[in-house]
Amino acid sequence: MQPIPAIQSMPENISRLKDRFLHGGDIVTTFLRSSISSQIASWIDMGVGFVFFAFIHLAPWLSTAIGAVCGGIVNCCINYRFTFHASDVPVKAVVVKYAMIWLGSLLLNVYGTQLVYELLNKFPFLAEDLGFKPNGFYAAARLSVSLIVSIFWNFLMQKNFVYKKNGFDNYAIRFVNAFNLRKHN
Repeated sequence: MQPIPAIQSMPENISRLKDRFLHGGDIVTTFLRSSISSQIASWIDMGVGFVFFAFIHLAPWLSTAIGAVCGGIVNCCINYRFTFHASDVPVKAVVVKYAMIWLGSLLLNVYGTQLVYELLNKFPFLAEDLGFKPNGFYAAARLSVSLIVSIFWNFLMQKNFVYKKNGFDNYAIRFVNAFNLRKHN
């Protein structure tokens, strides 16, 4: 009996898909890798933020900021090697550009979360009829704002600015080098 050709070539197809996913530069595979990196960072961001809000009782904006710092560090590291394959871009330039975009993301997330949290609290039926609690308002605000910022700010800016060589890189490197106060012989 002859093997079925489609089943016989399945390992080759899986290998091609894996290679395309890991090394492809097209928008679809880059977005998929970015989504994975973003999810990992978001779980860290959300988890840390929720712990600070629910258990330490910090304000939503401060809880969001602390979570975002933790998630941002994780995201930058994963994106440099895995998502955007940016080893040709100087690390110093990536750090400065990422920090700039991350700061914009932080501000959008912090103020967006606070705004949506306050907006949700203006609808008493959510608490009275649907049983929403402050933690639920925070989670809904944080998740919705985070998703919008992730796609329409973070991905586009990282793909087109942070992890690409550009004219800003030399300024970013000089900025980082200005903090190196050691004298070299």
